[in-house]
Formats: sequence, C-alpha cells, structure tokens
Amino acid sequence: MSVREENIQIARGHLERFQKHPLGHLIGGSSVETGALFENCSPVNGESLGSVFSGTANHIDAAASAAADAFPDWVSASGKARRQLLHRVADLIVAREQEIAFVECMDTGQALRFMSKAALRGAENYRFFADLAPQANDGHSLPTQDHINYTTRKAIGPVGVITPWNTPFMLSTWKIAPALAAGCTVVHKPAEWSPLSARLLHEIMIEAGLPAGVVNLVNGFGETVGKALTEHPAIKAVAFVGESSTGSAIMQQGAETLKRVHFELGGKNPVVVFDDADIERAVDAAVFMIYSLNGERCTSSSRLLVQSTIYDAFTQKVAQRVKNLKVGHPLDPSTEVGPLIHPRHVQKVMSYMDIAEHDGATISVGGTRTANEGWYVNPTLFTNANNSMRIAQEEIFGPVLTAIPFSDEAEAIQIANDTQYGLAGYLWTTNTGRAHRVANQMDVGMVWVNSENNRHLPSPFGGTKASGIGRDGGDYSFDFYMETKNICVAFDTHKVPGLGK
Repeated sequence: MSVREENIQIARGHLERFQKHPLGHLIGGSSVETGALFENCSPVNGESLGSVFSGTANHIDAAASAAADAFPDWVSASGKARRQLLHRVADLIVAREQEIAFVECMDTGQALRFMSKAALRGAENYRFFADLAPQANDGHSLPTQDHINYTTRKAIGPVGVITPWNTPFMLSTWKIAPALAAGCTVVHKPAEWSPLSARLLHEIMIEAGLPAGVVNLVNGFGETVGKALTEHPAIKAVAFVGESSTGSAIMQQGAETLKRVHFELGGKNPVVVFDDADIERAVDAAVFMIYSLNGERCTSSSRLLVQSTIYDAFTQKVAQRVKNLKVGHPLDPSTEVGPLIHPRHVQKVMSYMDIAEHDGATISVGGTRTANEGWYVNPTLFTNANNSMRIAQEEIFGPVLTAIPFSDEAEAIQIANDTQYGLAGYLWTTNTGRAHRVANQMDVGMVWVNSENNRHLPSPFGGTKASGIGRDGGDYSFDFYMETKNICVAFDTHKVPGLGK
C-alpha cells in the first residue's frame, strides 16, 4: 500500500463519524441537533462527508445568550487561570494533530504538505495568546503635574467570529485564541463549505475545561446564521475573515447595534521583482506564494510585477516551474496543488480564462481543468498582461498568476498601488535603499522584503483599503477585543475651580 493509499484509509477512519451522524451545533456546552440538513461534500471527489444541521436565528439567539451568561465569570477569571486553560487547549490540539490535518485536507482540498502544519500553527496561536492573558488587562501610567492618569482594559463582551473555508482550523484559532485570552466569550460560525475542523476545535476547547457557554458553535449559511449573528444585540463585536463584499454587508447589518468590526478581507497582492534581485529565490517565492494552498489565501501574490529588463527570462522560469507543479490528491505527500473548494468556485476561477484572452493576455501555462474526478484546476500563468485587465484587478482566489512588466521604480509603485485592495506586498531587490523606499510607498498593511509570507505573532497583521479593518497579532488583537478605560485622580494639592461661590 502506498503512502497516499494509507493516508486515505486513515482519513476515512477520522471522517466516519461525520458520515454516520449529522453534524450539530455546540451551544452552552451541549450538542444541539436541530434545523434543516445540508450536505457537505469533499472537493477531492465530490463524495459526501456527511450532513450538517443548518442553524437559524433561534440557534444564534441561544448561543448568544449562552455566551452572555458565561461572560461575567469568564471575564472575572484571572489571567493565570485563562492561561492554563488555553495551554491545555494547545496540548490537546497537538494530541489530535493528525486527525485535524487529515480531516482538513478532505474537507478543503488543501495539500497535506501544508495542512500537516495547520494544527501545530493553531496550537502555537493558543500558546502565544495564553501567555499574554495575565497581562491583557494591563494599562499605562500617564501622570501630569496635578493628576495621575492610568488606563485599564477589560474584555468587550461576547463576540462573533466568522471564519472562511480556505484554512479554517488555523484561522479559527487565530481569531478565537486572543478573544478568550482577553476574557471574551465567543459565538463561532464556520464556513458552510468546510465545517468539520471547527467541530474538532470546539470539542477540544470543551475537553480542555472551558466553562459551558464560553465557546459556542453554530453551523449554517451567511444569509441566515451569519446575518443573525451580526445583528444580535448581545454580540458586541464581529471578527470576520472572507470576501470584501461580505465585510461590507456585515458592517451594514451590525450598524444598528453599533458593533465593533474586525475584517481580514480580499487582496490582489503584488510581488515586485527588480532586475537586481536574487532571481532564483524570487522565482521560488513568487511560485510558492500563489500556488501553495491552491491559491486560496488572502495573502497570495497574485500579481507578478517584473522589471521589463528581465521580464521575459523571469516569466519563462516561472512558467517552467508552474508546468512542473504536482497536482493531485491532497493526501498524497507529493501533491503541491489540490482541488478547489467547491464547484461554484471552480466555475468562478475558470471564468477568468476567457476574460484573460478577451482582454488580450496570454495563457502561458494552464487555463484548463484536470482529468481528476474532483474540483481541480491546472495551475495557470497569464503573461502579456497589464494592470487595467480584470485578471489584474479582481481577486480570482485560485492557482492563477498574472505577470505584468514595469519599467522603473516609480512605475512599479504606481502599478502595485493601482487596485482597490491593500493587504500585502512582496518586494525583491538587493538595493537596501530601494527596499525601504518602495516598501514605505506601497499602500498595503504588510510588506515582505526578500521573503515569502512568514508570521511573527507579536507583529500586526491586516490590510488597508478594501482589504480590511484592524490588526491581528500580539497586543493589536487586544485592541479589538477589549475596551480601554482612563482613570484620572487628582493630587491632594489640586484646587477645584470654585464656581458660584
């Protein structure tokens, strides 16, 4: 038996429970199995992974009420107590590492070579924020001549967390861990296209000893469950990862209750390659940052901006690498690109092949479906493109790269910024001065210079323009999940103005 076949057998064992029994909600520490059923199918082959109960506004009301009831005790718990519980969550994630990875591969189509690290990254998120929990309430001392000002922080209350389908386990931990460390309680709605690993995470949190109602899970669709969550008066804030248009709808839905929002939205991120760059490393990074995770990630470098003096040679190198990418079953250790999440998404991605040719771009590699039985799209490279084309302006969110030439530094910056999005940018040059100049002028929330995307958990993560609101990471996460209070105390010698004497 090959490693691939062995992995498939192991995955079937982990998935059997979901296929035998419909997936319910977790509200107030108990499983709730009511609501209409919808089918959850694997992108690998279209096979059913089981039925899922779809939530309603009533389920959200019950979950929000449970979170509100649990909040006073949870926010009053010591930071040390929360730290111990969150470390326990991390320990249990590590213990179920294989199960999480294999379930995620079959539920999302992501390759095992990347998902094998998803559980460990999730555990790292819990450990990092667990260690910050004891200091989450800490403030600042701000003295003046006559007064002492000091600040304190307190969790905002129950929060809603809405997570996407591309790397759902890791992104759920990225949002939920800091909320819990801050003292918030949570109502979580995972994406309906990949609901399974959210169930694993919530089971782990309950097993770790989080009190009933501190975390709650409601499955379902954005139009019903998501809308009810973002409108519910008991939910004080909403953290969302997904499309920019959905973020706009959430803002409108939460406006009546003045909800605080934190959005990680779309991107059309440029990787800018100057002719003095380390070419081989830049090729590695350009290919990795768009074709890993099937191109289904917000920080993918979907626009390749290459200085015209090296454009032809560089894109030829990229084209050869794209041709060599291994497309296949996500549980095959050699697979680099797996299937896309859903037939509707395949249809969207494939529509850009005709759009590219209509606008005058060249499909240098790919542009077709594979012969596999699942929802596969061959890795694609567009050349002879310009930044006015739809393939350069719209988020395709698949294994598709658009290569655009530029003449000099000024034009590189102009093209890089000429989009509604502003999440991330990547820059390749050996000129230190140029690196700082261009990075400072890129209108994005994050820039990686001579590097692929890597995360330093204390640093801020987030975008500008249509790519988001707010920052994740370190103390920046607490800025969202907590309210800051200033307390001003007068010194004894301070004189109060005696009006009206």
